[in-house]
Amino acid sequence: MTNTAETVWTNCLSFIEDNITQQAYKTWFEPIKAVKLTDNALNIQVPSKFFYEWLEEHYVKLLKVALTKELGATAKLVYVIRMENTYGNKQPFTERIPSSNRSNSTSSQNVNVPLKSKSPELKNPFIIPGIRNVKIESQLNPNYNFENYLEGESNRLARSAGIAVANKPGGTSFNPLLIFGGVGLGKTHLAHAIGVDVKDKYPEKTVLYISAEKFVQQYSESVKKNNRNDFIHFYQVIDVLIVDDIQLLSGKAGTQDVFFHIFNHLHQNGKQVILTSDKAPVDMIDIEQRLLSRFKWGLSAELNHPDYETRVAIIKNKLYRDGVEMPDDIVEFLANNIKTNIRELEGAIISLIAHSSFNKKEITIDLAKKIVDNYVKHTKREVSIDYIQKVVSDYFQMDVETLQSKTRKRHIVQARQLAMFFAKKFTKASLASIGSQIGQRDHATVLHACKTVDNLSSTDKQFRKYVEDLQKKLTI
Repeated sequence: MTNTAETVWTNCLSFIEDNITQQAYKTWFEPIKAVKLTDNALNIQVPSKFFYEWLEEHYVKLLKVALTKELGATAKLVYVIRMENTYGNKQPFTERIPSSNRSNSTSSQNVNVPLKSKSPELKNPFIIPGIRNVKIESQLNPNYNFENYLEGESNRLARSAGIAVANKPGGTSFNPLLIFGGVGLGKTHLAHAIGVDVKDKYPEKTVLYISAEKFVQQYSESVKKNNRNDFIHFYQVIDVLIVDDIQLLSGKAGTQDVFFHIFNHLHQNGKQVILTSDKAPVDMIDIEQRLLSRFKWGLSAELNHPDYETRVAIIKNKLYRDGVEMPDDIVEFLANNIKTNIRELEGAIISLIAHSSFNKKEITIDLAKKIVDNYVKHTKREVSIDYIQKVVSDYFQMDVETLQSKTRKRHIVQARQLAMFFAKKFTKASLASIGSQIGQRDHATVLHACKTVDNLSSTDKQFRKYVEDLQKKLTI
């Protein structure tokens, strides 16, 4: 009977299952799929580079023995990683492990990695004649797509606007599309997802992702080399320009001026501009008003902290993508205890899987608690605006509805101002968002409240005690 990839791998799995714990087998081997068998080389597909690296570090000897039993001493194993994180990678990551007569240690592997050794640098064709005929690398990460950018209350507006832009770049009223919010909430992921979708739908369009920091560096270089106009011309041929962390242009007058000209040209010619920022336009400091006014031409969409249901969905999606199973009670525990941002959630999952596999322990609730305690205590926790309003209301012996009301009674106004002050201090929310959540006020009211609290703290002894007491309650 002729061997097939499936039969060889099934036989290998039978041997492997007998030699490791059930939890380890379910976590690291069940998600693997046999792809093909060619010239005594078995190709297997693994969910991620992290997954591949773990197999290499912990199970290479076992794999080698299992494969040798099936295919003999000349057997080879080829990993195919579908979700490699290298920018611009167009081919699967492969790793060959020959079963030879030498030692079974990892040092005997013959490794062939047909990838560039590092991510490609952004090429600026403005230094090359015939610019319009030069292919511009998009610098997009294909793993950041809409499929794994889960929708929830916290991101529905931004995600929906992003899909609309991807369907019709430059042809919606969302131009520019400014995505803003705190650290780790998915701004960069969403920006890449829009670009990736545009490239899929419109392969002929030139899409470019760049960080504002890199943009500033490139501009400085163009000034030194006296080719500022070429720099501008390069960016003016982009169909979809994505600039990450646009707030980093703050205080850089020359870069702001050149970006103003680029922005105007793109917008007037129906090209799409997508920006991300850690704050809303009204909260940006040292950005020229003419630029800020243009940022407001389209849509400014805020990303908030994901709610519980969204956090659960994010965890399950991450586990599915990495081919890992985890009990529901542990998923719920993680979702309940890591609320600040998505990046922390994913980091905790990786840490939990790593500890489980490294120490050969099953993933239990006790292990999850240990990981979360170690992980979260080194992370600055961010309280919510709702929680701040509750603490302030309780302190002044009123309910939240009274705090948010339109009344101008002095003690209620001061309580409301304190809530706004601490919301600005302890959260990443924009002034507009704080005002909206604390009684439907505007950003100017929040700014005034913060100034009033600062002034009263330095002149009114009783008010200063209010601030100190509330500070202690909110930082316990």
